[in-house]
Amino acid sequence: QVQLVESGGGLVQAGGSLTLSCAGSGSIFSINDMGWYRQAPGKQRELVAAITRGGSTNYADSVKGRFTISRDNAKNAVYLQMNSLKPEDTAVYYCNAALRESPRTWYRDYWGQGTQVTVNS
Repeated sequence: QVQLVESGGGLVQAGGSLTLSCAGSGSIFSINDMGWYRQAPGKQRELVAAITRGGSTNYADSVKGRFTISRDNAKNAVYLQMNSLKPEDTAVYYCNAALRESPRTWYRDYWGQGTQVTVNS
């Protein structure tokens, strides 16, 4: 029943901006940490940015200063604002959340379906 639905991917020019959104739905009791991962062709999936329930953030060195992660706890949503995009940012981006479905169960990871971001030089 729990779903993470992503949106906002697309094609942009180098130097442009794009914002990704991810919203949880279904039976969600609580969401803890959330994050964005990406996987480029021929590469391993990597953590791009993470944010705790209280709003503390962490970024991969490659995106620090260009990307901003944020969340709206009331909407069970997490966002990734991407500025000054580079061709090497091209990848499939995945939303991740550690959540519990009821007060009787503990946290486990859920993933979005992935959204393609392509940056032209």
